[in-house]
Amino acid sequence: MTMDKRDNYFLLLLASALIVAVTLGIRQSFGVFLRPIVVDLDLMRQSFGFAIALQNLLWGLAQPAAGMLADRYGAFRVLAISGLLYSLGLALTALSSSGLGLYLSAGMLVGIALAGSSFTVVLSAVARLVPEERRSAAMGIASAGGSVGMFAFVPGSQLFIDRYGWSAAMLLLAACALLIPLCAAAYRRTPAAPPGGNESLHNTFAAMLRRALAHRGYLLLNLGFMVCGFHVVFIATHLPAYIADQALSPMTGALALALIGFFNIIGTYLFGVLGDRYRKKYLLSQLYLARAAVIALFISLPVSDASVLLFSCSIGLLWLGTVPLTGSLVAQIFGARYMGALFGIVFLSHQMGSFLGAWLGGYYYDLTGSYDHVWYLAVLLGVLSALLHWPIDDRKVAAATA
Repeated sequence: MTMDKRDNYFLLLLASALIVAVTLGIRQSFGVFLRPIVVDLDLMRQSFGFAIALQNLLWGLAQPAAGMLADRYGAFRVLAISGLLYSLGLALTALSSSGLGLYLSAGMLVGIALAGSSFTVVLSAVARLVPEERRSAAMGIASAGGSVGMFAFVPGSQLFIDRYGWSAAMLLLAACALLIPLCAAAYRRTPAAPPGGNESLHNTFAAMLRRALAHRGYLLLNLGFMVCGFHVVFIATHLPAYIADQALSPMTGALALALIGFFNIIGTYLFGVLGDRYRKKYLLSQLYLARAAVIALFISLPVSDASVLLFSCSIGLLWLGTVPLTGSLVAQIFGARYMGALFGIVFLSHQMGSFLGAWLGGYYYDLTGSYDHVWYLAVLLGVLSALLHWPIDDRKVAAATA
């Protein structure tokens, strides 16, 4: 690797980690806003949960299109425009005075913006630049940025909420989102899809898409990743409120999410490195089974500061390790050329699970006054996902031709 290529590689990796840190750090701070927003706007928790559920659903629905645009035109334009839209959505959220306002801003605008500024666009650019034997580790480093952001943004948001109110804290996040277009400048020189006519590009992608949709392992990967979305968004959205309901400090809830983010730095990098050494499908099965065990232990013990901190550290190690493993498994089976679009489809499944995690959490709390049913469901889904990943055929398929 020449000096210029090495410099470009490290610059891209740093920019990727920073973009993911800002994008997901802000997104995963929304849980600490639940109680102050529903109290201030006189809403049910289901209303806030539906706004976050809508956000995740639109994020997923727009993700394949964002991935295809990045594949064809490069990541820079998609990231820059999405970063500006993200900032606008957060600013309008801060000015919302009703559930409808939350649905349109935190739900629709932020959801669409996340599709073009998060994992799929970033990791597809990394996959094209990094050699295949180092791809999983590089994706782990880029994905770990989300944990750094979570560790920094969640307690920071809680401090600003306590001191200045939730609206001012949300405006601060809107300003921070403007870092995304600035960091996107590092992607100006990254390659889009390999050269060729648009018609050829369209035809070869259509052929690869047909092959992917007929691939049993790809379908199992979609179903398994849906469980990841359910786990992550249910916990990120409702854990701070669940902790506060147990008469613990709101800051304990913020610290819980921050610890998840901190330990996920270790976990995401570790699973990324392990993915270059061991079969990714088996690592994914073990990860989901471990999640189920950690959640089951947490809900079986009395809730205390100690149990919350132990749970946060443990689930943090398993938090986003699924992303580099799943993304690199898609690239391993189908190649890196169309990873943006193919991983975008897998991510749509993730976001369908996220919709259910955010909405069902609020729905069952308003219905029963408890999150217990959703915790039990999270355990069962973890076991199911472990079983789904084990039989995936991870052999590379032949390249599609026009």
